[in-house]
Amino acid sequence: MIRVLIVDDHRVVRQGVRFMLEQEEGIEVVGECSDGEEAVAAVKGLAPTVVLLDLFMPGPDGLEVLGLIKRDAPVTEVVVLTSSQDHEHLLAAIRAGAVSFLSKTASAEEVLASVRAAARGESVLQPSFVARLVREVREGPKGPLALLTPREVDVLAEVARGRSNREIANELSISGETVKSHVSSVLAKLQLTDRTQAAIFGLQARLVPLEQALVPQEPQHQDN
Repeated sequence: MIRVLIVDDHRVVRQGVRFMLEQEEGIEVVGECSDGEEAVAAVKGLAPTVVLLDLFMPGPDGLEVLGLIKRDAPVTEVVVLTSSQDHEHLLAAIRAGAVSFLSKTASAEEVLASVRAAARGESVLQPSFVARLVREVREGPKGPLALLTPREVDVLAEVARGRSNREIANELSISGETVKSHVSSVLAKLQLTDRTQAAIFGLQARLVPLEQALVPQEPQHQDN
């Protein structure tokens, strides 16, 4: 029996996926979660075979949750099912341990095939995503920003706008502690010493228009 946990902050999506899966023999939906913290706890308690995971949720984002799941339950396979068409999210999810990556535009047959394949430890990617992966491998990483996850790039852009940790947390719908962790990771990966350097880097990388930039207001010791 393939035990599936559905993680998505939209109830209608969860209900639709559950209904689809429950029509299939050999698949049991063991639970639903609407945010990242709930998902991490559920994986520990329910021991699902496969997690269907959205990337954009309140609290810890999907990529962070994915990393925690693979750390705490490495035998559980994660299939990302998301609205994102961004190849950066695709690459970050694969690097974090996702076995498959599907858009929410995927057909029911594709979702079911990905769940069954994941239970066997096999990957399923939509053709458009395969093309992007091949292109990325051929071209290689593009500059320092390639070191950052998509969420870290989002945080860096908000730092470049001069927003405080609290403001970034509100803007991105994540916790202040998560923002603090991302800022520290960005500084370490880019070998920067403080928020001001990070803001300048973000502007030079053209993450935000110059007219949107502000002087960072939050003291460095609160963010590192």
